[in-house]
Amino acid sequence: MSQDIREFVPEPCDLLALGEPTHQEPAFGAVRNKLFAQLVELGFRSIALETDRVAAFAVNDHVLHGTGNLASVLSEGFSHDFGTLDANRRLVAWMREYNQNRPAQDRLTFHGFDAPTENTSAPSPRSYFEYARDYLHVENLDIAGIAGDDHRWSRTEAILDFAMSMGGTPEAERLRRIGEDLLTRLYARAPELIARTSRAEWLRARAHLDAGLGLLHYHWQAAQPLAQSDRIRLLLTTRDTLMARNLLDIRSAEAGRGPTMLSAHNTHLQRNGSAWSLGDMSADWFGAGAILDSLRIESYSFIAGSLGRSQVLKLGEPEPDTFEGSLQRRITDWGLIPATEVSPARTRTDTTPQQGYFPLDQATVDGADAIMHITG
Repeated sequence: MSQDIREFVPEPCDLLALGEPTHQEPAFGAVRNKLFAQLVELGFRSIALETDRVAAFAVNDHVLHGTGNLASVLSEGFSHDFGTLDANRRLVAWMREYNQNRPAQDRLTFHGFDAPTENTSAPSPRSYFEYARDYLHVENLDIAGIAGDDHRWSRTEAILDFAMSMGGTPEAERLRRIGEDLLTRLYARAPELIARTSRAEWLRARAHLDAGLGLLHYHWQAAQPLAQSDRIRLLLTTRDTLMARNLLDIRSAEAGRGPTMLSAHNTHLQRNGSAWSLGDMSADWFGAGAILDSLRIESYSFIAGSLGRSQVLKLGEPEPDTFEGSLQRRITDWGLIPATEVSPARTRTDTTPQQGYFPLDQATVDGADAIMHITG
């Protein structure tokens, strides 16, 4: 057992993914921050979190250049209410302090790699296309008039009820054609645009277009007349596919500066397939980590998160014959252990859906390079 992640970084390593089995236990964020600081000593220059990619530009502007203040970027730069987490506040503040008075090539960058969606809602693509339109200086293009009321897109019914979805409407089809045209213009005018602005600003405009087109596809999937389990599977698959594509773009930008640390739920980062069930509904899909690892474009390492007990989650002590129970006996407080040293065990069954906790199972352990266990 070790608390030094540097012992678990393979050579080569482009992406080191640190998973957590639930978002609700704050100890994982605190440990993540300690481990990222260690990785920075090894040459890591970026971190990517499970939060909206476009919104995260505000966070990156702050950590790089001091743009805005900490309170505003925590409010505007995170999705899923992750800006309220103390560990994220501490991470952003530490990165800003680290970057001060350092040359540009040595500064740390912050990325989000998620789509701008919640579990049961997805926003209108309007603002994303408007950003690209304004960057391209395309006149007389009324995107707001075509998209209509944002609430029609973002309401829960638009995702959970195919008949209420905007994804199959004429407005959605027209917006898709507009988005694709804007993307073509962006590439066609790249030499001029980059010379006038910068490569970073061009990439930011492309990220907005990618997000808008991804949202249109997400809404189109929601418009399919499927059983609820099939609908959930399709949407989960779509979200993780968008995550994987975002990570490929992030690595394209970061490849010359150093490796990237990822932080997200195990289900998004593990190499094996992911599964979810609630009542008579269930879904299985491949997460972004499984997609990236299979492509073999860059070296990928995965550390699965594990939790023993938690007062916050009201999660009790695990049974001794479970994976978590075995790790409880070997680790005090928290620690990292090679996955090959974790003996076969039973998957714990004392969790509830409200805890958001996905217990370790044999497939996840077999597909991990290491386990990071917090005793609680």
